Amino acid sequence: MRDELDSILITYKQNDFQQKLTGFNMSKSGLSHFGVGELHRQKVVEIFGGVVHKGDEAVAEYTEKFDGVKLTAEQFAISDKELEKAHKEIDENLLESIRRFIENVRKYQTEIFTGNNKSCSGGTGIKYTPIKRIGICVPGASAPLPSTVIMTAVPAQVAGVKEIVVVSPPRYKGSIHPVTLAVCHELGIKEVYRVGGAQAVAALTYKTKTITNVDKIVGPGNQWVQTAKQIAFGSVDIDSIAGPSEVLIIANDKANPAWAAADMLSQAEHDPGCAYLFTDSQTIADNVLEELKKQIDQLNRSEQTAKCLKSFSGIAVFANMDDLIERANEFAAEHLQIQCGNKSREIADKIENAGAIFIGDYSPVAVGDYWAGPSHTLPTGGSARFFSALTSNDFIKSTSIIEYGKEMLNKSADDIIRLAEIEGLDAHAKSVRIRQRH
Repeated sequence: MRDELDSILITYKQNDFQQKLTGFNMSKSGLSHFGVGELHRQKVVEIFGGVVHKGDEAVAEYTEKFDGVKLTAEQFAISDKELEKAHKEIDENLLESIRRFIENVRKYQTEIFTGNNKSCSGGTGIKYTPIKRIGICVPGASAPLPSTVIMTAVPAQVAGVKEIVVVSPPRYKGSIHPVTLAVCHELGIKEVYRVGGAQAVAALTYKTKTITNVDKIVGPGNQWVQTAKQIAFGSVDIDSIAGPSEVLIIANDKANPAWAAADMLSQAEHDPGCAYLFTDSQTIADNVLEELKKQIDQLNRSEQTAKCLKSFSGIAVFANMDDLIERANEFAAEHLQIQCGNKSREIADKIENAGAIFIGDYSPVAVGDYWAGPSHTLPTGGSARFFSALTSNDFIKSTSIIEYGKEMLNKSADDIIRLAEIEGLDAHAKSVRIRQRH
């Protein structure tokens, strides 16, 4: 039994309940920013400076220092032959699953795309143009992360982005995992570099002789990558500052405790990862806690996961569902699962802040991560209050259109002149007045 997990369960009957709930939120928000301090940020600034002044040489130096792989600038790029080889050798069943995954994402992103709307009426309108060139950061690991490529590249392709660059650190035998390369080839992405970290973000932002700069950088990554994206913002656009994965499960007495516990563990095992359960049922809370204790020792990474549960997770029992929903909206979780039987959709309608909402017992986060269609690139740390899931609409930019004829200008001229003059902008007023003479 994992009795040390008893401390993660709190109830509204406790005098310090609200204080502990605030603690839950603060630990989640703090984790999402990786505890990055000024010294950490300054190191990333130094990396940027090195890349700006030394270009490819600095990228190579930092790759050797941080990834333990010595590369020349000529070795940064993955060749067409390597991409083709990875695609040819991928397991056929896996490739078919990947193709169906891509199809689901493309269908969803096409259905929600608004960039084809170029309406104009009453002298005004809007024009949408795809961003020309984007960079995708794919974390490096011994296991491949093809879903990251699909969930970022496909929305961009739907939007009409023509140039897509993938960067990923050489963590798999001195290169990038072949499954990730196979997915790049399947999507027609030909510009792939075996470099990662802050140095890759810096190169994508300011360019080197080998790596041309982009207009937007998207994708997950560790604290170095996310801090680099934050520094790069303004010179390029970014998706968001994304921290470790998190889930909030809303459950009532209709929930399956074993399933809810499994869903909490699926996020906590990220190490770090946050997993919370809010319920109005003491019985469900107690049963989920017991299931956590039972299931955690069946995991390969049980000790790390237990540590995450104790440090960044919790179970809270509320007096009623209204109080619970209010707090859930303040929480603004990345993943929000609702396991409340036939009331699940009704509760979902009351949720205003969440990166993605998973409704019902049969909608675990994994369905969103690997299949359904919406991107799993989501806001974390409470930023769902103002950030959204990555979509095809994030890869277009809008330009306002103003087209007035002589009659329309004359009709509005006096008002425009008055407003310009009250602001002391005489030349603005004269630019309208001069047209009244003709």
